Formats: sequence, C-alpha cells, structure tokens
Amino acid sequence: MKPDTIYHPGKAEFRIYVTIFCSLFTVVLSSIAGLNYFVDPYLIHQWDSPLIQRLRPTEERLSPWGKTYAVAAYKPSILYLGNSRTEFGLPTDSPVFSGKKVFNSAISGATVADAITMGKHASSVSQLDTVVWGIDYQTFSAVVGNTEFDRGLVADSGNYFLHRAILDVKRVLAVDMTRDSVAVLSGSFDPVCHSSLVFYGQRDKACMKKIIEMQGGIQQAIKTETRNFAKATPSAEKAFYEFNSFIRELCSRKIQIRLYINPTHALTMSALYWNNKWGPMETWLRQLVEIADAARYSGCDIRLFNFSGFNSITTESVPQISGRSKMENYAETSHYRDNVGTMILEKMFDSDTGSVPDDFGVELNKEMLSAYLEKMRSDRDQYHVQHPVETLFVKSLISDSGEVLHE
Repeated sequence: MKPDTIYHPGKAEFRIYVTIFCSLFTVVLSSIAGLNYFVDPYLIHQWDSPLIQRLRPTEERLSPWGKTYAVAAYKPSILYLGNSRTEFGLPTDSPVFSGKKVFNSAISGATVADAITMGKHASSVSQLDTVVWGIDYQTFSAVVGNTEFDRGLVADSGNYFLHRAILDVKRVLAVDMTRDSVAVLSGSFDPVCHSSLVFYGQRDKACMKKIIEMQGGIQQAIKTETRNFAKATPSAEKAFYEFNSFIRELCSRKIQIRLYINPTHALTMSALYWNNKWGPMETWLRQLVEIADAARYSGCDIRLFNFSGFNSITTESVPQISGRSKMENYAETSHYRDNVGTMILEKMFDSDTGSVPDDFGVELNKEMLSAYLEKMRSDRDQYHVQHPVETLFVKSLISDSGEVLHE
C-alpha cells in the first residue's frame, strides 16, 4: 500500500460500526430509562407503593403526573379540585366522608382550566359521587396555570395505564429526571417533606413551612402573597363558558357538587379593593351564582359557598401586628390551614360539630345576593376603620408594587 493511499472501509465493516454504535446507544438509553423509571424521583407512576414515603424536595415536580396516575389507580368517589389553597388546606381524612375514598387532586398554580381538566380525567377513570371545588377570583382563567400539566395525561378512551406507560417512558429519558435519579441514589435529593400522595393528595405541612422559610419568613411571605392577590387579572369570559359546561357535565352524571370560594385572609380582599378590583370581583360573584342557581333549578345537587371576605376566621391578626411567629388559621395570607379546611367541609355538608363560627361561610343564591354584597361592602369598610394599621400596610404594599391605589 502506498503511504498516501486513503483507506475506505468496506460495506461490511461499515455495517459493523453502525451496528456497534446503535447497540451501545440503545444500551445507554435503556439503562437511563430503566434507572429513571424504577427510581422515579418525581413519583409520576406510583400509588400505594413504598416509594411514595420517600422524603423529597419542597418543590413537588410533575405533581399533575403523579396525581393523574394516583386518581386512576385509587378511583376515589370524593374528589377535591382547585389550586394550592385547596391542596394545602382541605383535609382528606375528614369525618364528613368517613368510610369513603377521598382524593385531593388540586394542584399548585392551577387555574379553572386546569381544575376542569383534572375533573374530566377523574370522571373518566372513576365513579365519582361528589366533587368539592375550591375557586378564587384571581385564578378564574381559561389559560393553563400549571405548565407541567400535560393534557396528554388525561384519560380519554382505551387502556389508560398502557397510555400512561408510553407517556412515562418518554418522560424518563429527560436529563432533569436522570440528574434527580442520581441524586436520590446518592442521598442528596434534599429530603424536606413527603409527597402529597402520602396524604391522598393533600400537601404536606412541612413543605409549606419550608416554602415560607425560603420566601424569607412569614412576614415576607405575607407581603408577597398579598401583592400577588392584588394583581389578579383573570380572563373570566372564556373561563365561565368552560366552567358552566363542566358543571353541566357533572350534573348530567348525577354527581353532587360543592363549590366554595377559598377563605384567603382579609388582607387579600382589602388589597383587591385598594387596587380598584372590587367591582369586577362582585361581577364575578354574580356570574358564579347565576351558573350555580341555573344548575340547581334543573335538578342538580349543587351548592355554592363563600368563605372569603371579612369574618372571624379571615380577620385573624397577622404577625406584623400581633408579634407572633405564626397564625392559627393561615400559613400566610393566601393559604389557610387544614383546621379551616375542616370547618369548610363541615359547613358545606351540614356536619357542624360546633367548631364553625356562625359568621364563617355563607351559601350564595340569587335571592340573597344583593343584600349579601351590600353587607360585604359594609364589613369591608368597617374592617378598614377598625384595623387602620393593617389597612395602611396593604395600601403601602400596593403603592410599592406600582399598582393603582383606590381613592
């Protein structure tokens, strides 16, 4: 062979190279997929398994994946829908539902659109008896709120678990999942709190405690959550159409429905007022009542309650005023504790054990709405007069955030 002759492998040798490369590539991918699938750091396909007891980081990655799978496997008859307020505050072990299978399918950051999607999934994979749905003015939107809620996770037809297995295999090839699988095996997966699956979908209190610490403590968390509430700009028109359609769908299946407006702290309602959003909020309430009343008049077992506003629970003194390190009813001004959630369930299902204050929770309907709204305005104005320090605090928060202050 001459020194300057270029060597060209033959077809047979080339096929060998390609075969070796493809085999190695397949082995590597299979190993990664197998590692991630069986370690399952985000618990995307677990239910009633030892893995769900594993402590994990504060941020519950891919929660919609885990909850859609758990709902299909557990098949609850009582389903909770909503956002992080319902997820944190509404207990699944309430005596109200003694002996029944309850699951809290609420997810962090969820809009009405997300809740509807989760509800449609649950009604496809389980025989639902009751839906308990926590709603809010600021999240009443038709857009996707939780960006990890892949709509492909929703049951449609055929074998759901086969469908999920295909989706899960695709997901386990992700780089982030590989990184966290290694972290789990090395013991560095930041063990802070349990998955919500441990508590049938309810968020672990230890997670919320850590989140507040990460926000800079409860006083800073209160500022952040109150500001966020004041910025509420829901896209309600399309959301109401989808909401009404889903209510009708649940009614057609003879499913009992309990709608409730989450009892965020009075400071958040004050923030809406000082940011010129009280009027739109009242319009939103009127539309909710119209939908609930129309469904009830057609024979549906549906009731709508408002636990927000200014009452003995929502007006609890905040640490900035009381000097205490924590509140009894709230984690901060947005998320209520499960002792409040217990009161909500007792009120809505007429199971009051004597622990629910008379002024906490009002059932809404068209006949009483005008008088109720007038009273809520009066309660608001009285709150501002009786709590001048809190009022100044809220106004300063809105002013500092660049929002428009009510005159």
